[in-house]
Amino acid sequence: MTIKSSSTTTHRRIRLGMVGGGRDAFIGGVHRIASRIDDRYELVAGAFSSTPEKSKASAADLGVAPDRAYGDFVEMAKREARLKNGIEAVAIVTPNHMHYPAAREFLKRGIHVICDKPLTSTLADAKKLAKAVEASGSLFVLTHNYSGYPMIRQAREMVTKGDLGDIRIVQMEYPQDWLASAEEEHGNKQAEWRTDPKRSGLGGAIGDIGTHAFHLGNFVTGLETDSLNADLDSFVSGRQLDDNCHVLLRYKGGAKGMLWASQVAPGHENGLMLRIYGTKGALEWVQKDPNYLWHSPLGEPRRLITRGGAGAGSAAARVTRIPGGHPEGYLEGFATIYTEAAEAIRAHQAGEPIPDTVLCPNINDGLAGVAFVTACVDSSKRGGSWVTFDRYIGR
Repeated sequence: MTIKSSSTTTHRRIRLGMVGGGRDAFIGGVHRIASRIDDRYELVAGAFSSTPEKSKASAADLGVAPDRAYGDFVEMAKREARLKNGIEAVAIVTPNHMHYPAAREFLKRGIHVICDKPLTSTLADAKKLAKAVEASGSLFVLTHNYSGYPMIRQAREMVTKGDLGDIRIVQMEYPQDWLASAEEEHGNKQAEWRTDPKRSGLGGAIGDIGTHAFHLGNFVTGLETDSLNADLDSFVSGRQLDDNCHVLLRYKGGAKGMLWASQVAPGHENGLMLRIYGTKGALEWVQKDPNYLWHSPLGEPRRLITRGGAGAGSAAARVTRIPGGHPEGYLEGFATIYTEAAEAIRAHQAGEPIPDTVLCPNINDGLAGVAFVTACVDSSKRGGSWVTFDRYIGR
């Protein structure tokens, strides 16, 4: 990866802690791998599980010293803030309902936070967390990992340069099939908490994957949502949260959007897709082929832009690690977010401005995501009526 920093402390790994992510937790392992791909972090502490016994067992698995394995995140935040070699940043990889209380404890002690999405399980907690970030002066990074893909950075650069002209239409899809049956009733740990409103929040598929699609559309186009209407369904009998979502969006400035997120779509493993249509042309990106971006200039043949190949610009090159023709994907996208977080942390520690090229999803992106989920749930309950987005985000 070609990210460079003027900071003299770049060579030293950032001391990282983790809340959640213990044994049998999928996303914790992803975060740990991502943090190490570019060799910018060292995991030194954690409250890895909901019980002290499980946390210590997970710490032993990961090579974390026994005296840095904590029974809960409050104890961890207090002690790590006092240690001379305490953590500089914490990764929060718990179910959604624990994001706010965990992040709050570290922020108020000056520890930077890297948090999995969505930001929180409720809009009230999201707004409180936004205030906590502002009061702390610490950095907050949300791991919308798909924004770290080189061809997504390429697409954003092209839109910003005006290659597509004025944006008219944005289409976002994120279909999966892993919850097409009642997995939560058969011991699937991931399904259990993601379909539980007490841990997941108001939204099921709309919060779990719909927020990724929503953020991706915003990230690439720079558009702001004006209003939306949503139709959410729980197709699996007895399921408390939505598993299929159709959303229409109106953007400020006149563009229109469509978003489909589903976890009951057989044949789709992880079908994230983005299409953008403007007055001068269009772009199409599909996550299963993440190194390819299709550009269709109006009135000209369709063109394929590849990561590391001809046509890719500086924004893509900056977050590319290996030569063209070698696949980069999910883990590398996550690693890009972690590495840019490291750049932001080092700049913050040095009293320097964070470079404009560092694009970390932040607390504002997180607040917008939770507002999106809440607005979609409200709209659907009202029979798919249009709701104004600013009412939810608080502008």
